[in-house]
Amino acid sequence: MNRNRKPNRRSAGFTLVEVLVVMAILVLLAGLVAPRILGSKKKANIQTATTQIGSFKSALDRYALDMDTFPTTEQGLQALITEPEADEESAGGGKSRWDGSYLNSDVLPTDPWGNAYQYVYPPTHGKGDSPEIWSFGPDGEDDTEDDIVSWKKVSEDGKFSEDEKSNDSGKSEGK
Repeated sequence: MNRNRKPNRRSAGFTLVEVLVVMAILVLLAGLVAPRILGSKKKANIQTATTQIGSFKSALDRYALDMDTFPTTEQGLQALITEPEADEESAGGGKSRWDGSYLNSDVLPTDPWGNAYQYVYPPTHGKGDSPEIWSFGPDGEDDTEDDIVSWKKVSEDGKFSEDEKSNDSGKSEGK
């Protein structure tokens, strides 16, 4: 063996061009994958809000069975976890029929964007006598197209169908 042989410079490390090519490939892949991941996150948040609104509706139905009415707007969703104070009409010394907590939590959950859910009863939209529950949606502002509400459906891509958008007019009235 020849001990004086010099090591090959080429196998000693990566060249700047090789590193730049690898970085360019990684940036390209991230550019293709990131929008899909973010889109999935948006759909998941919308689905979470829709599911939580459904949970509130179920809890409100159980509340109404016990109390013969839904909580007022002033009592809000808090009435599902904390017994509301008796008003003058029902305070005739009788025992409260409240059988809560109607949620599996001691605190009201917030929507996926960290905002409190909104509640109105008697309803100002929709049909029937069901309370209205909604989230301000991703933008955190009330009465915008991205609000997630109990009186209309959201499609899988996070948009409302045209015939249901018309039901949104006047939501802020009566609050």
